[in-house]
Amino acid sequence: MKIVFGPGGNSEQYYNDGHKSSLERPKYLFDMGLNGYEYQCNKGVHISMDSARILGEEAKKYGVHLSIHSQYYVSLSSTEEEKRQKSVEYLMACFRVAKEMGADRIVVHSGSCAKMTRAKAYELSCDTLHKTLQRAKEEGYDDIFLCPEVMGKINQLGDFDEVIKLCTTHEMLLPAIDFGHLNARTLGGLKTKEDYLLLLNKMEKKLGRDKAKNFHSHFSKIEYTNQGEKRHLTFEDTTFGPDFEPFLDAVYKKGFTPMIICESAGTQDIDALQMLHYFEQLQKG
Repeated sequence: MKIVFGPGGNSEQYYNDGHKSSLERPKYLFDMGLNGYEYQCNKGVHISMDSARILGEEAKKYGVHLSIHSQYYVSLSSTEEEKRQKSVEYLMACFRVAKEMGADRIVVHSGSCAKMTRAKAYELSCDTLHKTLQRAKEEGYDDIFLCPEVMGKINQLGDFDEVIKLCTTHEMLLPAIDFGHLNARTLGGLKTKEDYLLLLNKMEKKLGRDKAKNFHSHFSKIEYTNQGEKRHLTFEDTTFGPDFEPFLDAVYKKGFTPMIICESAGTQDIDALQMLHYFEQLQKG
């Protein structure tokens, strides 16, 4: 796999240019020079199987790698077994459309600690993920990765170490490292190339190079408080980080080939393109 750059969802400019359907998205991104797209199922799986197939055909035609972001209401670590079982069903709906459109990874929020210990929340989240992957295998979707995401609020399950630990427990769990979230929950802890190399080296040591080098990633600047994430920003913001250059410096040095999805607030296309152009300059030396 080569490195992938693309947006999460549809940008403001995409709609301003007169586009209404996500089915036109692959050509639009190809024309920009991008090669990735994360389809949003945040509020539910509302795309039909026919449309998912067409999106997949368009993506294949234009060389655009697809991923899916699952529903925000998935609750991997709920103390209520019924809610966790429903979460398995919600994720299975994502697996079905992912298969139809040729997406090979599904991002999922790692969970909430609520009033339980982090250890208990981790245990419940891990159990729900494994039950989901067992169902996926039974239904023939065992070639699609499930990607627990690093979360942005300090009291949420899903710091860097928790996500990596989850991903050691099953071959089809791939980390979704959201560096904007990680910067927010560490109150601005990501600044230098060395900060990123520390994380990438740890991921490689824990997961092995083959898995680590193809990790999934979200990147955006995010405003934060002492509780962590507050809101997504654009690359034009100069108050909050993280900056993408040291991240890409580290990725290039490691020779990793992640799928990097930009989640800037409304400008995710042009910000993803900034990242791509910077990386191309690194390749040229």
